[in-house]
Amino acid sequence: MSNNSFRERQLDFLSPHGFGSMHYYEWGDPANGRVVMCVHGLTRNGRDFDALAQELSGRFRVVCPDMPGRGKSDWLRDPNDYVFTTYVGALTALIARADLESLSWVGTSMGGLLGIVLAGQPGTPIGKLVINDVGPVIEPSALQRIGSYVGANPVFVTFADLEAHIRFFSAPFGSLTDSQWRQLSESTARPLPEGRWALNYDPGIAIPFRTAQDQSALLWALWDAITCPALLLRGAQSDLLAPATAREMAARGPKPALIEFPGVGHAPMMLDASQIAPVAAFLRT
Repeated sequence: MSNNSFRERQLDFLSPHGFGSMHYYEWGDPANGRVVMCVHGLTRNGRDFDALAQELSGRFRVVCPDMPGRGKSDWLRDPNDYVFTTYVGALTALIARADLESLSWVGTSMGGLLGIVLAGQPGTPIGKLVINDVGPVIEPSALQRIGSYVGANPVFVTFADLEAHIRFFSAPFGSLTDSQWRQLSESTARPLPEGRWALNYDPGIAIPFRTAQDQSALLWALWDAITCPALLLRGAQSDLLAPATAREMAARGPKPALIEFPGVGHAPMMLDASQIAPVAAFLRT
């Protein structure tokens, strides 16, 4: 049986310009040494994994961080520090705190790239890896689409306006229910004075995003170094993970099984049984 509640915890991490606090959500038995870490995409947060964590929490302890600058975690003093070296440092601290026997990784988009970086290291603690709709090659059209809205920092007069914004820009998530859209909107909302609303991520994350260099050669090398069992998820209409890239990922490195979800772009959100079931089955075996 799943535990349908979570604990909220915090962890100090060090960035190039000082310490900050990273917020995270922990599901399941806190003494369970079998840990699944779930890491979200660029503008999202740890609450994206509520449905998956509920399903897994009967067998695993599930840890879902708000990455620095997102959700309830601190914003960095210098937005140029929103880079993978900062994220990897924070996640390594969280892994060390987890007191784990084994670690499985579920990463969506940015979280998937971080999983590749960590799983490709010598002596990695990651024993199973789920990569959700991302790979060493990111399509330029997707980068352009994401760059058109990330960091814009809109202010909404009503919560309904914020939800409409989320539904529009996150339409590639697929045909979600009204309650699922509301859940995603509530976890991404930051209340402002006079009843207004904003998105709960630091718009400064856009600064390094817009100047990022092509890292595909490095990421392919890391992918090829991964030896743990892996599963690759793709939205069948994804504009970020091209079919050719997904096929190449399936043929090299950890040679993961590839599962595509019809009617979904970037990225499958693992909110319903059809998307949760194959992930849960892979992690439990």
